[in-house]
Amino acid sequence: MNKNPSKSRSQKSLKNVTTALIGQSIGLLVSFFARIVFVNTLGAKYLGVNGLFSNIMTILALFNLGVGEAINFSLYKPLARRDFKTCQTLMHFYKKIYTIIGILILTLGLCLSPFAHHFASDASNVPNINLIFLLFVIDTSVSYFFSYKRNLIIADQNRYIATIYRYGMFSLVNLAQVIYLLITKDYFGFLGLQISGTLLENVLVSQRANKLYPFLKDKKNTPLSKELKTEIAKNTKAMMMHKIGGTIVTSTDNILISKIVNLSAVGKYSNYLLITSALDIILNQIFSSVVASVGNLFASKDSSNAFEIFKSINFFNFWVCSVISVGLLCLFNPFIELWVGKSYLFSAEIVLMLVINFYITSMRKSVLMFREASGLFYKDRWKAIVEACINLIASILLAIKFGVLGIFIGTFISSITTCVWVEPYILYKYKFNRKVYLYFKTYFKYLFTTILIALICFYLCSLVAYHGHIGFIIKLLIVLILPNLIIFYLFRRTAEFQYFYKKILKK
Repeated sequence: MNKNPSKSRSQKSLKNVTTALIGQSIGLLVSFFARIVFVNTLGAKYLGVNGLFSNIMTILALFNLGVGEAINFSLYKPLARRDFKTCQTLMHFYKKIYTIIGILILTLGLCLSPFAHHFASDASNVPNINLIFLLFVIDTSVSYFFSYKRNLIIADQNRYIATIYRYGMFSLVNLAQVIYLLITKDYFGFLGLQISGTLLENVLVSQRANKLYPFLKDKKNTPLSKELKTEIAKNTKAMMMHKIGGTIVTSTDNILISKIVNLSAVGKYSNYLLITSALDIILNQIFSSVVASVGNLFASKDSSNAFEIFKSINFFNFWVCSVISVGLLCLFNPFIELWVGKSYLFSAEIVLMLVINFYITSMRKSVLMFREASGLFYKDRWKAIVEACINLIASILLAIKFGVLGIFIGTFISSITTCVWVEPYILYKYKFNRKVYLYFKTYFKYLFTTILIALICFYLCSLVAYHGHIGFIIKLLIVLILPNLIIFYLFRRTAEFQYFYKKILKK
């Protein structure tokens, strides 16, 4: 056992975060290039189909039921104690559950595929849409047959290994797809390459896990203890509710747009979604890279300073989200125009709503990370269902009157009425034993700072007389330099900044 577990956790977290940032940056560049080729070779209709079916696959993945997160939490304690016998038992159970999930997704997808043309108002314009849907189902289902071993690597604070495989294969597959599209303009072969990449990546990660953890090759299966069964069942039920609620909130926008507006609007939105999703993945990678270390912290006896660590991570969360949100507000449409053209632009009101939703969602990362690491899934399980109901009802009603804008306003309403206050309340009450007003005092201080920075940067960007690439570069420099300088000046003396300066920036 490491003599200084705190130092080991910091080193592993830093390694995981660094790898995630590099990997996602490469992935983002590859995605933008691949999207340009996709749009130019296949057009907006297929772009809409791609976005729509990707969202539907996320809904089908609800069969996961949150069992992955529940078992990951159960792995923290045995991994911290190097109790590999318990880890082996959990992984045998994991394998069985994920195999069943993969088969269920494939079966349901096969049953739904004859009706795929009903998912969009103008789907008849896309030939063989049922077969396209089936290929998406296959790609989703095959990911479950090996991926359970990936989660053991991640739970053991070695996410960087899974990240390297993820973005290495992602880049290779996208490059192959680009070359294939330029030669053939065939969407079916494009999807075939995607399925092959998914399968190969999971096989390679599985083989690496076998080398790291030889006990995975042991065919002996010790039954789960009653205590572990109870813990996993309880957390799985809670995570199932979180999964259902979260999926409805995040994965129904494209479906609603396709039914209430049209597939071309879905294609337009998919470009904005590619950017926000890529940024969201970067943030998720950062916080997911640290969650195993926080889980290890809670599983050990060295958790007395957990609240101070949370405040510092929450400050970092604000800094990153503020800079990104201001950048999106000022650069979203200029970038889309340079990237794919004016015909793919949304109005300023829709862009503003997208940025607000991005900021609200992103500012929850630190709270959700600590909730996951401390296993508080059960305490706020009903929040997710209430949020989903509000989101769906508000989005449908507002979409009928305001179109795409109404759908995003519905998401905003559901967020501020539920998760924005429930999640920190649960964390502060049940983990930190403190009043939640302390969180909101800081939250609104951060919010007003972000609004001030946004107003200053937006005004300065509006003064830029140049257009095209030169104008974009000038605006980019404004939103990269000014927000960071303001935040540094305002918060440089705080304990939260000093923690990150010593732990991260110096290294």
